[in-house]
Amino acid sequence: MMLWGKLAQPVCSLGKVPPPGACRGFWGWLNAVFNKVDYERIQAVGPDRAASEWLLRCGALVRYQGYQKWQQDYSGLPTGPLGKYKIEAINATDSCIMYRGFDYLDGLEHVTEIKLQKCIYIQDECLQRLSETKNLQKSLLQLKIISCGNVTDKGIIALHKLMNLEYLYLSDLPGIREKETTAHILQQALPNLKLELDLE
Repeated sequence: MMLWGKLAQPVCSLGKVPPPGACRGFWGWLNAVFNKVDYERIQAVGPDRAASEWLLRCGALVRYQGYQKWQQDYSGLPTGPLGKYKIEAINATDSCIMYRGFDYLDGLEHVTEIKLQKCIYIQDECLQRLSETKNLQKSLLQLKIISCGNVTDKGIIALHKLMNLEYLYLSDLPGIREKETTAHILQQALPNLKLELDLE
């Protein structure tokens, strides 16, 4: 957080008062840049390495298959033979991942769990895109969505395409207005799903 303040200071104190939202606009632009998909990079280093770079650049963590430790340091990303490190879990707490970066998920074949917590750019379209990702339809077993204010019932219902999902945890989602109906629709589509709700 200290880095954020140091970077924001020069941008927002250029001798005159910036217009309202100017600094926020800058950070939104920067986050959009972080989420731009580099298809050549995916081809060059493989989908897991490219997705790791994207996720860590945006402030998320990844855990690789066969490892217990979460990878959080971008400069400490493991090196080795192409394809050696397969992403098994993603923790996107407080990250700036957004829809435009979700193409990085397409090539991931081993992701079993994803946590989306306090992700200001996660919205219904992101969850729909997640559920339409063929590899995630096969591999994803656990999903937690917590304190993502732009998620509504529509986005949660879209998750019904994740046919192998075993556990879904939903908490602090003020956009969900019809929790019983939404839960019922999901349970009908995914009868083996354990759905845990902590919603008002």
